[in-house]
Amino acid sequence: MASAQVNVSPPENELKDVLTALRTENPTLGVPKLHALLLAAHPEWAVSEKRTRKILQSQGLILNAQAGQQLGDAKVERVPYPKSKLIEGLDVSKFTTKIEVKYFGKPKGKGLVAVEKLSEGDTIWKEDHFILAPEWDIYDLQMSSLSCMHCSTPLSGSSLVTSCSGSSSFPSCPAKFCSRLCLTRSARTHPLLCRARNPASFPLLDFARKNEWMTLHALAQCAARLLLDSQQDEAAFEAELDIIRSFAQLGMEERAKHASLPGSEPDRATWRKAFQLFVQAFREPTNDTNRKKLSKLLKRPVPKEALEDFFEYDAFLWGLGRMNLNLEAHGGLYVLHSHLNHSCSPNVSVRHLDQRTALSKITLIARRDIQPGEELFITYVNPVLSLQERRSQLLEWGFGVCNCERCSMEEQDPSLARPDKAELDDLEKELKAGLGVM
Repeated sequence: MASAQVNVSPPENELKDVLTALRTENPTLGVPKLHALLLAAHPEWAVSEKRTRKILQSQGLILNAQAGQQLGDAKVERVPYPKSKLIEGLDVSKFTTKIEVKYFGKPKGKGLVAVEKLSEGDTIWKEDHFILAPEWDIYDLQMSSLSCMHCSTPLSGSSLVTSCSGSSSFPSCPAKFCSRLCLTRSARTHPLLCRARNPASFPLLDFARKNEWMTLHALAQCAARLLLDSQQDEAAFEAELDIIRSFAQLGMEERAKHASLPGSEPDRATWRKAFQLFVQAFREPTNDTNRKKLSKLLKRPVPKEALEDFFEYDAFLWGLGRMNLNLEAHGGLYVLHSHLNHSCSPNVSVRHLDQRTALSKITLIARRDIQPGEELFITYVNPVLSLQERRSQLLEWGFGVCNCERCSMEEQDPSLARPDKAELDDLEKELKAGLGVM
């Protein structure tokens, strides 16, 4: 006689992952139907509908009309999770041998895990920027010829300082570089953002500056890099496009629906104006002189993929969403750094330690001992905020209700709502220095 199957209770984390994937695939189904799908997919599991509902609630995946999920006193409508993908051919060993990329499945996506023990204070890796759209006070220094246009290093009277070739043209370009190396590296982006070589870009950059819109500046930098790569080498263009497409993204429309402060984000009319200037900067300048100058930089036809990813309005909004999610706090976009997921108790700090390269290079440092196989985390929000404030900010970005170890402990015991004094002092020092944030 065959023995009867013995159903087992699945581990909490495994059950969360399966339910999250089911919700992503079936966004309109209620709890009973999702529970039925769960048992159909895993007949060996013993899971009650009550447990299914509890986990869906903890992950912010209960439909609003059904459950009226609450965050404090306010009902929260579910935000779609950001989308991301792995970078084909990414060689992590070029950065470090201490970590590896791991794909966790939907909706979490990718992340980084340690492959060896990391001790507190260890440097995990250093990384140069993919593009840099610096804070506006530094941008103003760049436009005043006081900081390197490529790496943002403050300029001195060094004989190594080099001017842009357009400095003697009309209109002239104010860009200067701290060395010939930075001048050479700037060729990946600067020509299309140069006032002399592509004056059509100036209204776009001026608009970004007046609106203090860092993400628009960052998207312009990405477009310039990709378009110039398309003129050089097809393989390089495809590799760059794959990197840009891999960055996590959440649409501007989805973001706008959940912004906590009306007026804190550019409105739709501003989006439209930005798109108009974006197209004029890189595709359709408004006068013959600017068109001729742009054609000298973009002699080869722009690939269809670039047109689809940057110069259609909906794609433009998705591009802004990518920049919103992935820019480091000071305006740098970094390839490996963009893989880091969030925790309210981060185990990694992001620092700008090398004054010679100012914002262009980041150093990732272990905040505590990290074991092999353990995931690396930074914080996307100010960790000094209250549980409700942190969760509210993360919900705006589509990350669901945060259930990291700290949030779960604070939810069970509100007396644990603040870290111990030593940790809090450490966090506040990093925040004041502009460190340790996404």
